[in-house]
Amino acid sequence: MTLSLTPRLTQLANADLIQPLAHIKRGIEKEALRVTTDGLLAQNPHPYNLGSALTHPHITTDYSESLLEFITPAVESIDDTLDFLQQLHRYTATELTAQNIWPASMPCALQGNDSVPIAQYGSSVQGQMKHTYRRGLDMRYGRIMQSIAGIHFNFSLPDSFWQGYQTLQGNQDSLADFRSAQYFALIRNFRRYGWLLLYLFGASPALSRSFVDGRAHQLASLGSDTLYMPYATSLRMSGFGYQNDAQASLNVSTNNLAEYSRDLTQALHTPHAPYTRIGVEVNGEKRQLNDNILQIENEYYSDIRPKRVTHAGETPLQAMNDRGVEYIEVRNLDINPMLALGIDDTQIRFLDTFLLFCLLQDSPEIGEQEQQRLARNHTRVTEQGRCPDLLLETANGELSRSAWSEQLFAELDAIAELLDQAGSGYSEAIQHYKPLLQQPELTPSGLMLTQLVANNQDHSDWVGQRATELTAQWKKMPLSAAQSDYFKQLVSSSHAEQQKLEGKV
Repeated sequence: MTLSLTPRLTQLANADLIQPLAHIKRGIEKEALRVTTDGLLAQNPHPYNLGSALTHPHITTDYSESLLEFITPAVESIDDTLDFLQQLHRYTATELTAQNIWPASMPCALQGNDSVPIAQYGSSVQGQMKHTYRRGLDMRYGRIMQSIAGIHFNFSLPDSFWQGYQTLQGNQDSLADFRSAQYFALIRNFRRYGWLLLYLFGASPALSRSFVDGRAHQLASLGSDTLYMPYATSLRMSGFGYQNDAQASLNVSTNNLAEYSRDLTQALHTPHAPYTRIGVEVNGEKRQLNDNILQIENEYYSDIRPKRVTHAGETPLQAMNDRGVEYIEVRNLDINPMLALGIDDTQIRFLDTFLLFCLLQDSPEIGEQEQQRLARNHTRVTEQGRCPDLLLETANGELSRSAWSEQLFAELDAIAELLDQAGSGYSEAIQHYKPLLQQPELTPSGLMLTQLVANNQDHSDWVGQRATELTAQWKKMPLSAAQSDYFKQLVSSSHAEQQKLEGKV
């Protein structure tokens, strides 16, 4: 549970550290399946007129050839971020032929593991490594798990804030070391309180039967092709979503950068017997990059990550060890099918407020006992989050989800008032979500289930109908001539860059 932040907020105001908060930078990475107009996973290659998935800065693929990833620049304006994301949707929808962009986290009905095509990136060394890594994910976890989509929210505070905040704290470390330590403090509190985001924004309470693909489960039936949990918020973030037995034993420290780097490095260099049995190269064919617990750092599944932009030939850990943490990436956000982009400005303002709360709230190190408690809370909220009498664990015993939510919102109110002095709309964002605390049926997961029942539709049919509606909407909003020229130029330059990497020019 939290302690009052009032003294710390007063200190920020007295130290003139409110205006720097107007310069928060945000970026969005949104994954989305390409599907046919009858709701099946697209089997054709990544369309040439979307550019090279290897080198295009804004339109690429994630695991699958059919799993688009839209990447916005990191900018200070929320409106500019969302406008660019919208432009990516509009351009893509116009360029696709008889296909839609799937607007939900859980996939359409699938036809088995092999129906999810692994992404291809060409013949360059970089492209082949990216493909081999994904082949390894198939061998380790299967392709169906990799068809899940989500929204990743990148967040960073400006140096002008960090410099003043460091002085306020009386800290004598380098600015890079101070900033890294503070981002890890934010990450620890995100682990403590991130269940609130799962409750408020979880939008995957149901899925197609094809997703479990013969696996044992405790999901209930809803319609002919839909499985669900009555009080679930985010099956994507539950054990039914990203499953990873090898990583279940990993305990990657978030106490500081050194420990985080140590634990990930160990996983990157420790062979795992089942992966060794798969083989790295069999009959001249690469099956995975290596047989270690993690092939690369990004294989580590986490609901939040410390990040830094890398230089050529540099791994993420090398970049952070050399220059510190630059920003954090929130990874537990479902795509909300009821929002055109899956996310909106009100949600972003709430995220700003929540992340600043995680930074400013006291954040002691997380020990093994607390880590286990946080994992249990995570499971309870993903699977039972809308249960009216749900209890969560705290250091002082159990507390109802609704009561704890109210306590957190009291702290968020105060931070939103502070942010309103640097921007606008933050207090309104907190007020917007406050009714959801006592009315779980108003959450995205609650509204989705209500829609499925009211319309007597399966998950795939309901989302597919929404995909068709959105495609029509995007096509009625053509890009300006300048915007269209910009994206066409990126298509051309990205293909030229891939050919250069492949030694073809």
